Amino acid sequence: MRQSAFNPKAAVVIGVFSISTSAILVRLAIEAPASIIANYRLLFAVLLLLPFILFHYKHEFKRISTKNWWLSILAGIFLALYFILWFESLNYTSVASSVVLISLQPIFAFIGTYFIFGERFSSGAIISIFIVLLGGLIIGSGDFQLSGEVIYGDMLALLGAIAVTIYFLSGQHVRKNVSLITYTFIVYGISTVILTLFNLIRQESFFSYPANHWWIFIALAIIPTFLGHSLFNWSLKWLSTSTISMAIVFEPIGASILAFLILNETPTWAQFLGGTIIVFGLFLFILSTSRKNKVTISTKNHK
Repeated sequence: MRQSAFNPKAAVVIGVFSISTSAILVRLAIEAPASIIANYRLLFAVLLLLPFILFHYKHEFKRISTKNWWLSILAGIFLALYFILWFESLNYTSVASSVVLISLQPIFAFIGTYFIFGERFSSGAIISIFIVLLGGLIIGSGDFQLSGEVIYGDMLALLGAIAVTIYFLSGQHVRKNVSLITYTFIVYGISTVILTLFNLIRQESFFSYPANHWWIFIALAIIPTFLGHSLFNWSLKWLSTSTISMAIVFEPIGASILAFLILNETPTWAQFLGGTIIVFGLFLFILSTSRKNKVTISTKNHK
């Protein structure tokens, strides 16, 4: 295979840093509800994708089957739900806890493929799941001692991890027949419509936000999405899926460091210990499942 002019490993490093900014940017948009932040992030992402669709991918829409349209709608619903739950969790719990708990998505995905596709658990995967559960219990016990609101935020993050897992599983069949750009545009578009209706029903304001919030909305659409997960997808041409998956596990570490530097948010001992155990468990999980085709940490544009 012809070597890329740009180092794929450097692209992965940039990608990890980029996705680590997502939670920080959400926290900085303090005057906007979670559903509005999600709404504008996806809307601006759709607008950025629109030229590519019009000039290179619009012919694909004619070949999409009815089944794939329904699966895409389902994926769009759960992507919108994921963003609402995750962004809302950041109003109650720390960046460290929220991002670590959201990172449990591959565990939920593995459990989902077990029930849907009959994927079997290896001994390494079982051990890693117990390690991850231990880390989650440590974070939960520590956050429970802080306040009920903090544990509520943790639960929202966990529900967000489940929602994004359903989003991935819903789109798994579609992605076999539709290009990444077209699929992403469709799902983001559907999620944008759903979030717009949701905000209209809740009578949320769409415009009364400070100027810096609009830059945050745009930054969310560009940095974690296009400089984050799009770079991961590009790097897959030269690097293995397990390598990319390993790199994505560093997101909670990057987000926690940025939260400390930008938000002055210092993790508690329980968050630090539990998060470290979870990251170790995720590394073990990826190593134990790296030879299987169905289970990886997805590199789709979701964070």
